[in-house]
Amino acid sequence: MSYEDKIDRNRIPTHIAIIMDGNGRWAKEHGLERAEGHSRGTKRAWSIVEDAVNLGVRYITLYAFSTENWKRPPKEVKVLMNLVLSNLEEKIFMDNNTRLRMIGDLNRIPLIVRNRIKKCMKTTENNTRAEVVIALSYSSRWEIARAARLLAEDVRNGILNPDDIDEEKFASKLNASFMPDPDLIIRTGGEIRLSNFLMWQASYSELYFTDVYWPDFDKEELCKAIYSFQNRERRFGLTSAQVTGADNQK
Repeated sequence: MSYEDKIDRNRIPTHIAIIMDGNGRWAKEHGLERAEGHSRGTKRAWSIVEDAVNLGVRYITLYAFSTENWKRPPKEVKVLMNLVLSNLEEKIFMDNNTRLRMIGDLNRIPLIVRNRIKKCMKTTENNTRAEVVIALSYSSRWEIARAARLLAEDVRNGILNPDDIDEEKFASKLNASFMPDPDLIIRTGGEIRLSNFLMWQASYSELYFTDVYWPDFDKEELCKAIYSFQNRERRFGLTSAQVTGADNQK
């Protein structure tokens, strides 16, 4: 029986975030240039988005390019930016009634790419089936520092009392404040770390790591991750008895 047949369609995670890792190693193992690995990874991203939306996922966040990735060789950075430019098509989103959202420091993105992103976001802003969030030029440390700076500005301008700053107010200043925290974070490629991705939001996310390189991560692998998620007990700091209601039955 496939994992697609095993999953409970009534308990699909609302928000799945994915660290798409392994493009370069996949290319190396296939005797190809790294650029080809990134190209295959981009194609995989769109197919997984479609699969996730069809399964009922409401938010899917893809970690496409971190702030640290700017340190990569300029040639590779250019390839990645060109892939964004050439693959960001409104038709993909319109056909699936999905909305494009972005998180990250877009001011660092080349103007031609930034304009393409803005146009696609504007075109798709009224789509309602799901939201596809691309983390581009993003890192959690950047996001958290930015939120702290925005709060400091509110305090300086007399809008906010420092004593009133709590988790909720801090979260409202995060770049990703428009979406719920991820239920499930998937990382492909065999590494076991979050790599500066949604670290505030991942406080109670379920984590799933797989050795499968991103270009090979297909619908069955996605369903396998969802199946793992569905077979975990999410306690959010409570006891198992509290979650199951056993305490109330005493």
